[in-house]
Amino acid sequence: MKKIFLSLAALALVASVYSCRETTKENAEETAESVQTDAENAMDNAAEAVDNAADATEDAIEDAGEAVENAAEDTKEAVKDATDGQ
Repeated sequence: MKKIFLSLAALALVASVYSCRETTKENAEETAESVQTDAENAMDNAAEAVDNAADATEDAIEDAGEAVENAAEDTKEAVKDATDGQ
């Protein structure tokens, strides 16, 4: 009877250790998947930020171009007025 009880206790101990190892493996897999998802989200956010920066830069360049054209036109008008249209 004593041997049977000790055998069952040993079997329970082995089962609990094995169970913990499986849980640890599953946790590691879940953590790896979570890290991968976080990395993908970070890459998506970075790509979106780059796109937004490119759009803002394009808008700024267009605005600067318009400002240069307006300044050139204003200068042309000022020269014309200063020379009485000659």
